[in-house]
Amino acid sequence: MKLDEPVTGGPCWTELGTSDLEAAKRFYTELFGWRPETDPRQEAGGYSIAHLGDAAVAALTPLYQESQPVAWSVSFAVSDADAAVRAVRDAGGTVVLEPMDVFDIGRFAVALDPGGAAFQLWQARSFPGAGLFNAPGSLGWVELLTRAPEQAKAFYTTVFGWSVSAGGQYTQWNLDGADFGGMITMDDKFPPEVPSHWLPYFAVEDVDDTARIAAEAGGTILMEPTTVPDGPRIAVLRDSQGAMFGVYLAGAEG
Repeated sequence: MKLDEPVTGGPCWTELGTSDLEAAKRFYTELFGWRPETDPRQEAGGYSIAHLGDAAVAALTPLYQESQPVAWSVSFAVSDADAAVRAVRDAGGTVVLEPMDVFDIGRFAVALDPGGAAFQLWQARSFPGAGLFNAPGSLGWVELLTRAPEQAKAFYTTVFGWSVSAGGQYTQWNLDGADFGGMITMDDKFPPEVPSHWLPYFAVEDVDDTARIAAEAGGTILMEPTTVPDGPRIAVLRDSQGAMFGVYLAGAEG
């Protein structure tokens, strides 16, 4: 990712909704060296922020609704959450959770794109989002897996002002020339029950070693470590509660 801080329209945060918060803390601490801190306020509902050094890098949360899947979600920065949800609706998306204030730190909403992929909108106040990108253990790329690629292009370029760089097999998203993510079209190799979704990728120092540690910690290797032609070495993993995420070699441009 060529973005190194939260910018309007770009990915600013990622959080895990998990069925076992304490197990997730142990798993990702072992994998990435995170230091999770749980907000002690009852109204925070167990929301836990993971740190690397002094930098906040991701969140781990309990599931708040029975229908909520165990999954990672991606948040995109907006200057006005209320205006952003109007833009989502106008572009053919669906608002799942209307904008709401989170203490004094920001305002957020949850939406679905026309293909059904969920994402979050974050209007920052005192908390802008991740304090570290692209370094080992931090967010470095976001990828949309969708069965409606043309709808997705039209939607995201309209809502967030993204540009599209289409390669032979891979489409990349960028803001003002800075690449930050990509898109894969889901074909018959994806089981029909797997919905369109956003997948965060975390930078690591050694992709093969990270995949091994994940498997030993109770996770699953969904895509074995592989080197992308003209790209980085990557792997796709699943944690011990079933949430999918990717890892890539730190220092390699997406």
